[in-house]
Amino acid sequence: MEQSQDADWVIIAGDLCNMRHGLDETIAMLDTIDRPTILVPGNAESDVELQEACREWAAAVVLHGDGTEIDGIPVYGIGGGIPVTPFGDWSFDHTEAEAGAMLSALPKGAVLVSHSPPKGALDVTSDGRSLGSISLREAIETKQPRLVVCGHIHDSAGQHDMIGSTPVVNAGPAGIAWDLE
Repeated sequence: MEQSQDADWVIIAGDLCNMRHGLDETIAMLDTIDRPTILVPGNAESDVELQEACREWAAAVVLHGDGTEIDGIPVYGIGGGIPVTPFGDWSFDHTEAEAGAMLSALPKGAVLVSHSPPKGALDVTSDGRSLGSISLREAIETKQPRLVVCGHIHDSAGQHDMIGSTPVVNAGPAGIAWDLE
């Protein structure tokens, strides 16, 4: 909350609750942020649930398979676990094919907000498994976003990486201030 006071915009890459519980409470803490705030659903909440929870928050823009523009910069969002997680019915997930179809609308040079990380960047768990999305990686290589913000892999919180000239950031719950050039 304190970091948001110095930001031009805020980006939240999902997992705002735990297994579909506590979303309204989290949004009630965040909805005092008055800067444009981009949110994508994590695998812990669906796009419909997040849209509903944010309906009264004037600064919130929930993206999932679509985009917006802030300060002349295109921003595109895709939420959920990609590829499908092993967590079962409570997890909001998409196949690589579904994600690839959504990512076809990603504008070249946009800011991409994704709950899941791309394959090979910020996607390694504490037990050494690489769980990133191939379709996200391909979209980044093709569309060259100016920044990718992701989450999902909690072990990568607070870290950043590069895919070509594109920075990939997992801010985690502590947040990271990032200057777009």
